Amino acid sequence: MTDAPAYTPPKVWTWNKASGGQFANINRPIAGATHDKELPVGKHPMQLYSLGTPNGQKVTILLEELLALGHSGAEYDAWLIRIGEGEQFGSGFVAINPNSKIPALLDRSGPTPIRVFESGAIVMHLAEKFGAFLPTEPAARAECLSWLFWQMGSAPYLGGGFGHFYAYAPVKNKYAIDRFAMETKRQLDVLDRRLAETEFLGGANYSIADMAVWPWYGNLVKGSTYNAGEFLAVHEYKNVIRWTDTIAARPAVKRGRIVNRVMGEPSQQLHERHDASDFDLKTEDKRAAS
Repeated sequence: MTDAPAYTPPKVWTWNKASGGQFANINRPIAGATHDKELPVGKHPMQLYSLGTPNGQKVTILLEELLALGHSGAEYDAWLIRIGEGEQFGSGFVAINPNSKIPALLDRSGPTPIRVFESGAIVMHLAEKFGAFLPTEPAARAECLSWLFWQMGSAPYLGGGFGHFYAYAPVKNKYAIDRFAMETKRQLDVLDRRLAETEFLGGANYSIADMAVWPWYGNLVKGSTYNAGEFLAVHEYKNVIRWTDTIAARPAVKRGRIVNRVMGEPSQQLHERHDASDFDLKTEDKRAAS
């Protein structure tokens, strides 16, 4: 594959709908709804509209962890939003998230529904609401939130940067891949150095910081993200791998990571979740197929 030819930006940029590679149909330079479509509403206090991407997994993992602790108020319906089909531009979704990105949460536990969008805001809202996975002691809380927001600021370089140019861009560009590979490895080194000091990112205790970072960087070092493990020499980051394996073994993580998932092995996909028994049905389906 050759590098892209030299490009001279025009005086005024205009939108070329044919550009953008694999995800061209979900990106546009304007906001707002493209069509009228109300969102479904289930029976549980939490209504999640999402897709099983790393950002979506953050929320479903936390919800499953809260339920495992006995917080019945965290019961949720997880509705699938197929971003490849433009469902995030429906009027109902845009009313919850004007940024038209998954995930979006409608907290219906009180007299007035509360909308929450941006995955970091959602996990913080839920952790504060249920008093779990977010320390209350000031220094520990600050450390946890620092790593949570580190993820929010860093992952776009991994996903929209490295992932896009390495795996999805219509033309391979050496400069772009080298630039974002360097940054991705720097981020992995940041994590590895921190995890050499502590068991979890916030310290001794598992928290929303780990739940936010793991779907991005844990999946990356295990080779399932962009199939780039060898390219990035992820075996170098021993502490990240240890932390990844620890979190992957948690039953709530195993459940949460497959909710709203539509890619990969069928046994690792639960398109919608409306009851805890949905996981049991999934297991029965898997057994029947074997």
